[in-house]
Amino acid sequence: MAAETILYIIIAGVVSLSLALFMYGYKTKYRGSLRWLFGILRFIALYAILLLLINPKFKNTTYTVQKPKLPVLIDNSASVNELGQTENVLALIDQLRNNSSLNDKFDVSFFSFGSDFRDNDSLSFTEVNTNISEALSSVDQLFKNEIAPALLITDGNQTLGNDYEFSATTNKNPIYPIILGDSTQYTDLKIERLNTNRYAFLKNQFPVEAILVYNGVNVTNTQFIVSQGASTVYRQNISFSETDNTKTLSFTLPASSVGLLKYTAQIVPLDDEKNKVNNSKRFAVEVIDQATNVLIVSKIIHPDLGALKKAITTNEQRTVTVKKPSEAASVINDYQLILLYQPDRSFSSVYREIEKLKKNTFVITGLQTDWNFLNSVQKNYNKNVTNQSEDVSGELNLNYGTFAVDNIGFNEFRPINTLFGDLEILVPHEVLLEQSVNGFLSESPMLTTMEINGKRDAIWDGEGLWKWRAQTFLEHNDFRKFDDFVGKLVQYLASNKRRSRLEVESETFYYNNNPIRISAQYFDQNFVFDSRASLNISVVNTETNTRTVFPMLLKNNFYEVDLNSLPAGEYRYTVSVQDENVARSGNFTILDFNVEQQFLNANVTKLHRVATNTNGKAFFVTETQKLAEELLEDERFQQIQKSEQKVVPLIDWKYLLALIVLVLASEWFIRKYNGLI
Repeated sequence: MAAETILYIIIAGVVSLSLALFMYGYKTKYRGSLRWLFGILRFIALYAILLLLINPKFKNTTYTVQKPKLPVLIDNSASVNELGQTENVLALIDQLRNNSSLNDKFDVSFFSFGSDFRDNDSLSFTEVNTNISEALSSVDQLFKNEIAPALLITDGNQTLGNDYEFSATTNKNPIYPIILGDSTQYTDLKIERLNTNRYAFLKNQFPVEAILVYNGVNVTNTQFIVSQGASTVYRQNISFSETDNTKTLSFTLPASSVGLLKYTAQIVPLDDEKNKVNNSKRFAVEVIDQATNVLIVSKIIHPDLGALKKAITTNEQRTVTVKKPSEAASVINDYQLILLYQPDRSFSSVYREIEKLKKNTFVITGLQTDWNFLNSVQKNYNKNVTNQSEDVSGELNLNYGTFAVDNIGFNEFRPINTLFGDLEILVPHEVLLEQSVNGFLSESPMLTTMEINGKRDAIWDGEGLWKWRAQTFLEHNDFRKFDDFVGKLVQYLASNKRRSRLEVESETFYYNNNPIRISAQYFDQNFVFDSRASLNISVVNTETNTRTVFPMLLKNNFYEVDLNSLPAGEYRYTVSVQDENVARSGNFTILDFNVEQQFLNANVTKLHRVATNTNGKAFFVTETQKLAEELLEDERFQQIQKSEQKVVPLIDWKYLLALIVLVLASEWFIRKYNGLI
């Protein structure tokens, strides 16, 4: 407290005392006891009021002891159960929870991981994927400003995500792997990877690539066989040795009939193999009769063209051709959708052909668009522009109901470019993306779809879409979210199918280690999305006739259900609307593939490298006591005493205000009691 403030407090005391003595000590009419009582009460009230006016500030220092954090990351995947380590894991967790010395030194917290990273509430060891990389990255972000050595309880076998050995090098805190399983190497043949297209076209050949791996020391001869039902469609003899232990087979199979073709790939197991589950894999290909052909017409070269082509052809049912306007007019009838990129007067013949053939269009405009031409050549929209450009962002319209759309974070994407001016839509339409400038919505739409007499059109006012696709990759390590969004838009625009009040979207087949989701949209009589409806899906296993009913949950502008709880098999489903005579049916297949059953032992070598690279140390699950001693003796992990100093002004002290009220009230009651009022 400053010396000046202390002087003011002393002066306030002297003034208060002087006033109290003057009022009740000099020629007072009150008798002795009341005079002293009133004088003391008045002194307290005056002094307290003056202190509030001075408002001195006091420093309050508190001390806390902070323990170093000790996050424990537990592998909750099915491979732990396959290696017979579940009891060891549960026993280890109990020992860590009950080790008083460890808990006295560390703030121990428990997390589990499989496909995702989460707080550990329970362990089931049934997760169908293992993402160690995400677990390490998440705990590093969670404790990035604290001392937090991590215990990684795992077998080291990862099936999803980036290589965790390289992710671990970014961790500033040491990692202590606790290895589940042993390092014994067993003789084993396995199909490491099987690559094939999801779709194929009728009467074509589709490629298949199989990567086969052998762990052993002897020369081994075996066969690789692909069968469809009871018939063998491909067979090849293979030889392995200790040095020549990997084979990559590339071959093609015929797409002879429309529909879902299911195959089983198998490498004939050895007599002494311990794990024969990883010797076979099932895969499927959907054969379709015709592809969706998309024509991109552009006069200029722009990064958007490559981004759009990549996004559209992610779905193998679609092909994309890029042509200049002078080449496009004669071939327009060969395509279901015409994408016009930044049209100008050179597109005149293209627009005449589109008008004649009533083709669906997708127009993307930008800084090189000739709006005078575009306004004159069509009657769906109009834009009066200047020579100035502006940067605009997109906001998803959550009420958009034409088809189901996920919010992929449009408002967080980098702005794209357009010519300054308001885009006016002149026909019935739905806005998919609204335009915003510096965080404020403008009156101009960015992406709009329209359907007139069965002809579907869309306009996207903005160039620079390649930035959005690139940013999606930076945030999610893949382009899937952006590609799915563009794919749904193209699927809608390329189709001439009559719109139904209940639209259902599903795949023909799923692998049971991937998400199994079916989505639906329901519209009222005016074809406005109805978010108040109650949708259910009835799923019947065609082999066992087991029927299961799931509610479909509302998600933005569509309903969705997760069917990952279903076992592998053939299913038929019916989506129905409660209290409405509206339903849609379909079929799908769940293929059995448990990647967590492919491992024979722990990945000891990689876990040791992770420990070494992060200045930690690896232990086997049976060495819990050594681990505890290592952590307790390590001088890098010390408790930290922290002090926190708060400056509190006296005016915030409510007790002083209460004291003033109490003193003045007491004086009033005493005067009243003695008949002085």
